[in-house]
Amino acid sequence: MKKRFIYLLVLVVLVSCSKKLFSEKWTKQEAPEEFKARFETTQGNFDIISKREWSPEGVDRLYTLIKKGFYDDIAVFRVVPNFVAQFGIHDNDEVNKSWDSYKLNDEPVVLKNDSLTISFARGGRRTRGTQIFINLKDNNRLDDISSGGVVGFPAIAKITSGMDNVLKFYGEYGDKLGRRQDSIHRYGNAFIRKNYPEIDFIKKAYIIK
Repeated sequence: MKKRFIYLLVLVVLVSCSKKLFSEKWTKQEAPEEFKARFETTQGNFDIISKREWSPEGVDRLYTLIKKGFYDDIAVFRVVPNFVAQFGIHDNDEVNKSWDSYKLNDEPVVLKNDSLTISFARGGRRTRGTQIFINLKDNNRLDDISSGGVVGFPAIAKITSGMDNVLKFYGEYGDKLGRRQDSIHRYGNAFIRKNYPEIDFIKKAYIIK
């Protein structure tokens, strides 16, 4: 009986100390009016600046995802040279599903999709969630393109340093892995590393002063 009690006590301590992966209250957190962040990648670091005036809900979500470690150890699964580099699928699909239950409202384009900017991917009304892409060139046609009843991709951040590292992301797979997002969700990073070994990863992302 004593051994069982000790086991249960240890289990409770381990659970309480484990890193929390999702909380509904995180979806309601507001970002500062302006913040900076650093992304450590397999090709080196890049830094960003983000301002709420560009896309309040989008910037709030970006800030929270970074602060809560969502972008730690995730693949840059879609790199189309001279177009975009995309990431934002977590290794734990329960985390993906949790965030996907809280899609963002649509917002107008304030900051254009110039080279070095970052936007949320989306495929129609209220579909912005966790996936973001880096514009590898001026993609201004994305500012007013109409798709699924919504117009444009509001940019939410700008890269301020490290673009040379971003341009090193492996792009020979093109859209091949991008078309296998169901497999990424189902099997996670193990699937990517086994079948697409050259893919680059975001190692860690965090807010900087």
